[in-house]
Order: sequence, then C-alpha cells, then structure tokens
Amino acid sequence: MSAQLKIGFLGAGKMATALAKGFIQSKLTLPDQLVASDVYEAARLAFARETGAHASATNAEVVQAANVLVLAVKPDQIADVLAEISPLLTPNHLLISIAAGVTLAKLEKPLPAGSRVIRVMPNTPALVGASASAFALGTAATAEDAKLAQKLFSTVGVAMQVKESLLDAVTGLSGSGPAYGYLMIEALSDGGVAAGLPREVATRLAAQTLLGAARMVLETGMHPGALKDMVTSPGGTTIDGIHELEKAGVRAGLMNAVRAAADKSRKLGQG
Repeated sequence: MSAQLKIGFLGAGKMATALAKGFIQSKLTLPDQLVASDVYEAARLAFARETGAHASATNAEVVQAANVLVLAVKPDQIADVLAEISPLLTPNHLLISIAAGVTLAKLEKPLPAGSRVIRVMPNTPALVGASASAFALGTAATAEDAKLAQKLFSTVGVAMQVKESLLDAVTGLSGSGPAYGYLMIEALSDGGVAAGLPREVATRLAAQTLLGAARMVLETGMHPGALKDMVTSPGGTTIDGIHELEKAGVRAGLMNAVRAAADKSRKLGQG
C-alpha cells in the first residue's frame, strides 16, 4: 500500500503536520512519499522539520506529486484553492477535506465530474495521537476510498464513517468537545486548589482523572453510567459530589453545549 500511496497536504499547519507524523509513525507511508504546500514560509519550515518531508510554496507541485490530497486550509480559503487545483485533478486523485463546515456539495461543485471526495471532521487531540474523527463519502468516493480514510485517520486516534448529515453533530460533540474537557479539567483543578491542593498537583490530578475515566469507557466497553455506579458507594463522598453536579445542571449544560455547537456548525455550512 505505502509503495503506491503519495500523500499531499494543501496547507501545512499544525493539523496537517500532526496527521503527517501519524501517517509516518504508523508506517503507512514514508517521509519521501509526503509533500505539503503553504503560502507561509514558517509553516513550510515547521512541517519539513517535524516530518522530514518536502514542503513547497505551490499547490500545483503537491497535486502533481500526490494521489491523495488532504485539503487542510481554513474554510474561507477553500474556494480559491479548489479553483486553482481543479484543472490539475485526474481520476487518480482522492481529495480529503478537513475544513470544518464545508459540505461535500460545495467541495464537489468546482471540481471535475466524478472527482472522489471525502469530508473528515477530526479534532485537535490529533496533535497527540488521540483524535476522534468522523468522515463521510462524496458521491463518487468508493469503498476502497473509505477503507483508506479509515486507515489514515486511525493513525492519530479513532475514526469512523458516518452520513454527512451527522457531521454537524460530530462537530458539536467531538469537534468542539476538547474545549468542554479543558473547561472541566480547569474547574476540577480550581476545586482541588479550593480544597487545599497546590495548583500544579491539582491540574495534573484533574487531567489524569479524566484521561483514566475515558480509557475505562473505551477499553472496558461498559456503559458510563455503570462505571459511575462502581465509584459511587452508598453514603460515600462521590454521591455527594454527584448530587452537587446534578443540582448545578452540569449534565444538561453539556448536552446543551453539544446541541448549540452542532446547530452553529449547521448554520455555518449553509452560509
């Protein structure tokens, strides 16, 4: 597979760099089979330094060198990049977009008929190999394309295929979700400090606690409610803490946050 896989990144920012490093570390591809382009020299230099791959100032060079193109520019730059590369695309190219809110229809419209396109919603923990990604296939993308997307994005975390209509919900949950987690870690740390812990100790304990809880869900396959009950002894400390969270509406607040972010993603996609 790696012998035929030539991956090009249109945009060489942090997410592109994280993905490229994941692809290399998993041995799906080699640095000399990767290339990236970016208008900013600093981004090109950082990509080349961290991956060992070549970085160019021109998108055309990337399109000509690669058969898998990862569109990793900001949403407001998509139209210009697609207009530039469209005349260069061939049936051998697969275009994978990680631009938030840009629909498959908008991606496909300026491209040659039959262009194979996949839309992916990753999240920032890809930077540490712990991304939660979901992807949807365009009208001409094949089952083999889906398998490739699954392999590529699994190198930096978890990846799953969904209908495009669900990507706004994915954005609200896992796309925006890291921020909810950081907010919880910060709040738990504040609570630890209020209870007498030094800030550094409190933050480290809070972060590791959420990491451990997440791993328990993923690795045991148990329902989060069942795992919660395992920690909640009758008349113990945890049930008092849970009671305070319920009184504060934390559960409803998190549900509302996901729905609000999903609704905003939907509106952005329609704009």
